[in-house]
Amino acid sequence: ISSTFPFESKFVDVHGSKMHYVEEGHGNVVLFLHGNPASCYIWRNIIPHVSKGSRAIAVDLIGMGKSDKPDIGYHYDDHSRYVEGFVEALGLKDITLVIQDWGSLIGFRYAHEHEANVRGIAFMEASVRPLNFKDMPLDTRIMLPVVRTFPFGYLLIQVGNIFLSKLLPEMTPRKLTKEEIAAYHAPFPTIKSRKSVTQFPLEVPFSGKPAANHATVAGYSEWLKVTQMPKLFLNFSPGVLINKGMAEWIEKSLPNLTTVDCGAGKHFVQEDAPDLIGQKIVAWMSTQLSSQSEPSSRRIDMYKTRLWEAHGLHVACPDLDLVSATESQPSHAIL
Repeated sequence: ISSTFPFESKFVDVHGSKMHYVEEGHGNVVLFLHGNPASCYIWRNIIPHVSKGSRAIAVDLIGMGKSDKPDIGYHYDDHSRYVEGFVEALGLKDITLVIQDWGSLIGFRYAHEHEANVRGIAFMEASVRPLNFKDMPLDTRIMLPVVRTFPFGYLLIQVGNIFLSKLLPEMTPRKLTKEEIAAYHAPFPTIKSRKSVTQFPLEVPFSGKPAANHATVAGYSEWLKVTQMPKLFLNFSPGVLINKGMAEWIEKSLPNLTTVDCGAGKHFVQEDAPDLIGQKIVAWMSTQLSSQSEPSSRRIDMYKTRLWEAHGLHVACPDLDLVSATESQPSHAIL
């Protein structure tokens, strides 16, 4: 597992701030969204696998990595707005999302709200439904209420920097090298620079609070249970966000799901099995997404046309091959 980050840094203006990203390869867009307290650095050993046949893009969330750190609240809505702006600024179409941790809350929400622009979702250690404190491991159940309470969260995370110095290494079974630790710490050298890291735990909806965020996650969770969008579930054990019970719920509840048992892992699984993750994403894309030759927006237009014709309405779209728009039935696969 390499500690190097051999990619050219690129920047794009989004809502008056610069967002940092790296881009490798050509083809269909694969967008990587990281979590907290990480950056696009966490995808460094996965990108080379995916970029061989796709346009792999990994972005630093606003306030994270090499992206600007504007004076904003760093609420859930803020991060979603900046990711939406990033997609629009680069003109990204027919995206395959690869998401983990906070990247999953942002990514699932984006897919729910922009279904026509997403081809599929690969997720690991993700928030697939609203959580309760009882769903978490004991040490996390003890820590979360503390860091979600002022001034303890501010003192522990923003001043004491425990998410980078303690949480990251403890939730990564593999011992990180000095170079890797330095790369994770580099974007957050000061108390002020860690504002986004501190806010993230306050934004996660646990036991119904914050109410607005709970409603958003509950909304995309219900959507995940009905959408036929292809999904890849990379399952690690024992996990943190996804334990055994949650994994069973995912496999039972989400249609058109491919499950991969990736073995041992806790939370920052990209640091434990990057080659396996990259290989399984590529295999899933080649089998589950290769048949989707038409852009998502065009496929949805096909579905609408069939629906209109079923109700006796004539639509002048002679170029549409309605047979190819047949909806797939719920399916599950194991890679």
